[in-house]
Amino acid sequence: MADLEKEDLAEREPMMAHHRITRDDLESRFRQLQEDVQGRVDDKKSTLVTVGVVGGVLLLLIFFFLGSRQGKKKTTLVEIRRV
Repeated sequence: MADLEKEDLAEREPMMAHHRITRDDLESRFRQLQEDVQGRVDDKKSTLVTVGVVGGVLLLLIFFFLGSRQGKKKTTLVEIRRV
């Protein structure tokens, strides 16, 4: 594994000697990375909001139907008869 690292370093040294990394290079790379990440976040955000809303509505329906079922079980029926 150490041999591979030495080979990679040996291959990169000539390129690094000829090209200096400037502030503009770093800024452009960071800006590009930020745009990529921001695009992914925007896509996921809309999906997560939709899933959250659907999940919330589903939970409300489940609680409603479970509650109405419990209400039917515990309801006392009083029958009044005329004598």
